[in-house]
Amino acid sequence: MRKFHLYSYLGFSCCLALVLGCTSQPKPVPSQASPAKREIVYFKVDPATSGSIGGTLQFTGKRPARKVIDMSGDPACVAAHKGKAYDESLVLNTNGAIANAFIYVKTGLEGKNFEVPATPVTIDQSGCWFRPRVLGIQTNQQLEVVNSDPVTHNIHPMAQINREWNHSQGPGDAPLKRKFTTQEIMIKVKCNIHSWMHAFIGVVPHPYFAVSNEDGSFEIKNLPPGTYTLEAWQENLGKQELQVTVTTQQKTTAKFTFKDR
Repeated sequence: MRKFHLYSYLGFSCCLALVLGCTSQPKPVPSQASPAKREIVYFKVDPATSGSIGGTLQFTGKRPARKVIDMSGDPACVAAHKGKAYDESLVLNTNGAIANAFIYVKTGLEGKNFEVPATPVTIDQSGCWFRPRVLGIQTNQQLEVVNSDPVTHNIHPMAQINREWNHSQGPGDAPLKRKFTTQEIMIKVKCNIHSWMHAFIGVVPHPYFAVSNEDGSFEIKNLPPGTYTLEAWQENLGKQELQVTVTTQQKTTAKFTFKDR
């Protein structure tokens, strides 16, 4: 009788041990709190103290002859362009003013963060041409690519610092939407279908850039007072730098003069 109680006790103890072993849970490891994200503080310009830069780009030397672009390989492009197409790698007016140059503040804004504009920048494929040929965009600002032509294009930004991509876009397709995350001066763009189509995109981390107009003029507004290095880029003529000082409520003049290389 004593042996039976002993066996019963041992059996009950084993079962209890198994039950406790199966139901016991490992102690939870305290989770480490993830570090708080650092909030970006955007620099706000005081309009009451800001100034601007206004300037021109001038070409000196023998004016190059205009080159006709042959679009005959695609009759639809000939019809869409509506007239002769001329090379636009160097566009000069009658006075030698330079259009389609990219001008931006290269130094002087270090340590300042600028809010990304909500409005996208658009590049169109119209008349089998990129419009505009030269454009600026802020880092992380949205780029929208539109095809207004009756033919298919393939836009191909050949970025060296940002991610390179290319994408076909047929007539009536929805706009392509992309962003560039890092400064890059300049990103060359081509169409893989039509070899004469080129454009250039300047990507900067602030809103202080411009593209020269047909009369060679440009303006960069709402700059905080300070001393800056301006850089002007032109696809055939290269780059130039100027140091300028911006003062409160004044327009500083900057003039770039390029010679034929």
